[in-house]
Amino acid sequence: MEFIDYYKVLELDKNATKSDIKKAYRKLARKYHPDLNPNDTAAQKKFQQINEAHEVLIDPEKRKKYDQYGKDWQHAEEFEKAKAQQQYQRQSGSGFGGRTGGFGGAESFSSGGFEGGDFSDFFESMFGGAAGGRHRTTRFRGQDYNAELQLNLTDVYRTHKQTLTVNGKNIRLTIPAGVENGQTIRIKGYGGEGMNGGPNGDLLLTFAINNNSRFKREGQHLYKDVELDIFTAILGGELMVDTFDGKVKLTVKPETQNGTTVKLKGKGFPVYKKDGKFGDLFITYTLKIPTHLNAREKELLQELKKLRKNG
Repeated sequence: MEFIDYYKVLELDKNATKSDIKKAYRKLARKYHPDLNPNDTAAQKKFQQINEAHEVLIDPEKRKKYDQYGKDWQHAEEFEKAKAQQQYQRQSGSGFGGRTGGFGGAESFSSGGFEGGDFSDFFESMFGGAAGGRHRTTRFRGQDYNAELQLNLTDVYRTHKQTLTVNGKNIRLTIPAGVENGQTIRIKGYGGEGMNGGPNGDLLLTFAINNNSRFKREGQHLYKDVELDIFTAILGGELMVDTFDGKVKLTVKPETQNGTTVKLKGKGFPVYKKDGKFGDLFITYTLKIPTHLNAREKELLQELKKLRKNG
């Protein structure tokens, strides 16, 4: 198994403090993060090594074992057991394979270290390459992808289906009525592929909704200004107004003032993921002053003015 010097990976020396390790990790993790290096396999490999190095060196116990045993630090306990067993056998005069004081010829091993090789050679000779075979491979989750879906406000008034193509994959998506502009949903497993058996990332889909209507939307409620002629405002009457899904007839009360707002319950926008539930529509009346009055109309208005003044 290839030896990876964790200190070199983090660009540190062996005297680095815990604070030094944290700073180096944050700096390099940002530099080589998969989100900033899409489709760069070299950067992804480097990112894995950075995470692995940080995991070991930031932990005092793991770091101590790594400093002593190198790439085989994970098997230090097994090594210590083997070392103690060999010492015991030397003291008791017993051994394996009919030889005194050793494990089948590993006589160069002593309490102070190795005379003829390093720990990896010894461990692999004793356990059939277990040091490499048991080495833990860190699994990495695939990176999340971000995408934007542009829709019209009229599109999201009703639940509908869309087929998206992301990195060559077709995604059949049901878009619930009532989604909002800027809302993001997570589609699991449609991001980047995981590494070393890790799970795939997710697709983060953000909706960009264009208001192609004459209504103002605020969440589940709709707002609209409607012109009201001065005569209907004064005398009262009926008025046909548009809602998002058709026309309705309103009864206007006599002497309705400019800026009066009426609420049409349940005539607003669908509530997200609550079938059959709608917000309200708020209609605000803006009085329309008549223009191009003829002589008779002006005369009548003058008479009304005098009546109001004398009354």
